[in-house]
Amino acid sequence: MARRLRPVELDFVESAPLRLIFAAEAAAPPEAVYAALADDVAGWSSWFTGVARAAPTHGGHGREVRLTGGTRFTETVLAAEPAAHYAYRVDTSTNTPGLQALLEDWRLTPTDGGTRLRWIFAADGPAPFRWVMTLARPGLGRAFRESVRALDRRLGPA
Repeated sequence: MARRLRPVELDFVESAPLRLIFAAEAAAPPEAVYAALADDVAGWSSWFTGVARAAPTHGGHGREVRLTGGTRFTETVLAAEPAAHYAYRVDTSTNTPGLQALLEDWRLTPTDGGTRLRWIFAADGPAPFRWVMTLARPGLGRAFRESVRALDRRLGPA
């Protein structure tokens, strides 16, 4: 059964009790990376580690995501600035004990060779949840870097 999480806004990315920040470089330009993030939501399952299915909802203002372990999320898109910023919060979740609020924030910066992606995983939950997520940081970082490499392969030569 899905649980409703606390609705948060973009400022939560700065105030969240747990903030995991990851960065990686992609050879693709920001416009192509943004299109993969925001316009081709269904394509996430082909490049983002752990995503089994993703679909846009509410005319692109929402998303439904299913992870490979069976967890499901409904999300609301909070920022959609082409080639620059994409962010969404989780509204409902299954199989995520302790999770009370979650916002994921993607920032894209052009570089000489493509795009620098910065992903902020901003969450709230009780101390045991935050502790487990801190322990999971290396695995999340590895998954993020592998996903950016897979996205680059999917997008092809710049």
